[in-house]
Amino acid sequence: MSNGQHGQQQAPAGGQWYPPEWPDRIRALADGSLVPVEPRRAATVMLLRDTPDGPAVHMLRRRASMAFAGGAYAYPGGGVDPRDEEHQVGWAGPSQEDWAARLGTDPRTAQAIVCGAVRETFEEAGVLLAGQTPDEIVGDTTGDDWEADRQALVARELSFAEFLDRRGLRLRSDLLGAWARWITPEFEPRRYDTWFFVAALPEGQRTRNASTEADRTVWIRPADAAAGYDKGELLMMPPTISTLRSLEPYGSAGRALAAAAEQDLAPVLARATLEDGEVVLSWPGHDEFTKRVRTAGPADPAAPAGPADPAAPGGTT
Repeated sequence: MSNGQHGQQQAPAGGQWYPPEWPDRIRALADGSLVPVEPRRAATVMLLRDTPDGPAVHMLRRRASMAFAGGAYAYPGGGVDPRDEEHQVGWAGPSQEDWAARLGTDPRTAQAIVCGAVRETFEEAGVLLAGQTPDEIVGDTTGDDWEADRQALVARELSFAEFLDRRGLRLRSDLLGAWARWITPEFEPRRYDTWFFVAALPEGQRTRNASTEADRTVWIRPADAAAGYDKGELLMMPPTISTLRSLEPYGSAGRALAAAAEQDLAPVLARATLEDGEVVLSWPGHDEFTKRVRTAGPADPAAPAGPADPAAPGGTT
């Protein structure tokens, strides 16, 4: 969040949030005194596993003490490491050129984005989408040696390419499907261009709360998570609830992964205007999130604070 620590709070049913500095920043953007910052590339993964009641998605709740999105539920994710553009990476599945065509980037950028998705899933959930051959996936990754490598990746002491080389592994890009893309509004001081991916939990692996930024992790059916949001019980940002709703029609993790190729990756860029003393928030193509909120001071209950960045991945700081 851009307006400091807000702590865990109950989400208003069907509501949206904005921090008190938004109106001033929106005015500054409109009059040209605010120059938008360049968004940082990021990736986040909706990790699925099958249950008797349908697929469940792995979500984490960010700690209340986090300066950004404290108390919000999100998926494992974070910023792309520029080093992943530069090094040859052990690779299996669709080529970097194929991924570039799907993501709308060049091959080097596509490699870095896919690497970011796989690396962040390992860093924050302990799940690794890689194997020694194009048809193999690693098994249990909870040993001390794996943990040492994970910590080195988190600290950026080890690049993802170096990690794969050390382990003799290939990134299994065929285990990922690109699902959506959201970009933080231009008036925000911290911006992300985030690609959302879907993947199935590999057999033999299990998730764990490996992130220092999360105080809870859950496996939950997308419909149940969406219902919690609608009731005001679960705090989420627009891309999270939007992608959850888009997963609901699929009866298995495999079906969702197969459907990824048909998902629209046109970037969703939130817009905000000031009209007659109200902040009007809208996300083109996502009318659910259009909201008119009366501008008020931070102490006014009419302007509750909450997640300010509708495109940032769960693990980005």
